[in-house]
Amino acid sequence: MTQIIHTSFATTSPRGLRHDILPMRLYHKAKRLGIWDPRSIDFTQDRADWLRCTPEEQQTLLLQTALFQSGEESVTLDLLPLMMAIAQDGHIEEEMFLTTFLWEEAKHTEFFRRFLDEVAQERGDLHHLHSPSYRKLFYEELPQTMYALLTDRSPAALVRASVTYNMIVEGVLAETGYYGYFNMLERNNIMPGLRQGINNLKRDESRHIAYGVFLISRLVAQDKDLWSVVEARMSELLPLALGVVQETDEDPTSEAERPFGIRVEEYMAYATMQFQKRIARIEKARTQTLDELYQISDADAEM
Repeated sequence: MTQIIHTSFATTSPRGLRHDILPMRLYHKAKRLGIWDPRSIDFTQDRADWLRCTPEEQQTLLLQTALFQSGEESVTLDLLPLMMAIAQDGHIEEEMFLTTFLWEEAKHTEFFRRFLDEVAQERGDLHHLHSPSYRKLFYEELPQTMYALLTDRSPAALVRASVTYNMIVEGVLAETGYYGYFNMLERNNIMPGLRQGINNLKRDESRHIAYGVFLISRLVAQDKDLWSVVEARMSELLPLALGVVQETDEDPTSEAERPFGIRVEEYMAYATMQFQKRIARIEKARTQTLDELYQISDADAEM
């Protein structure tokens, strides 16, 4: 095992902490906006709404929740190698933000499990609801790419990890899932507790994605050749992300109305739009200096 020692500390040097750069601004935002407790959300009406749902509607809600439940657990489990790599590279402001990132992912995991326990009252095995594309992405690609950082924290490995985690899993798949999940509930005016939680989660995730945009952009700004790694990884994983969306539609050829008026085609278009938006933002880093990147606005990063 390689012995790690410290020779100095940023916060007791003239450098101090840089409160002006995006990761530190995200850290301060997380302190203000990330303080919500999954256990404080009232699920009373949600339980009543659940009991009024048809079996098909309950199955749809169970499917969506099962995907998010395991997804949130997965991103909680798989974030640590990135935190370690960032810490070992001496980016203290980024590591400070990532401590809030991990805490928030843990709360998201708690939130969906609470919905399953108290609203759906479902304690069975839900792994059968995970489709082939979902399994490939969350069971294999995400952990393999993240844990590769334990032995390889090169810029290229960091790019692949952040693209997988922040741009595809969060920036395309989770955002599309939240968009569809919330709209489904909002249109039918049901599950106010679940909607409240999803709103909180979306706000947290916007900071996570903003950091991912920043990290990949920082790496590309430092080495323009890494842009090809970004393109390759995004293109490799996009079919899996779109596959997860498509595979939630049990019978795409059926002309019967889907539960809650779900429109899978709308969500596919939204996922594609999110992909294009993320990759366009990161591409700007090819012409930016590191100083320009550090001063990127919150709005531009969080999009």
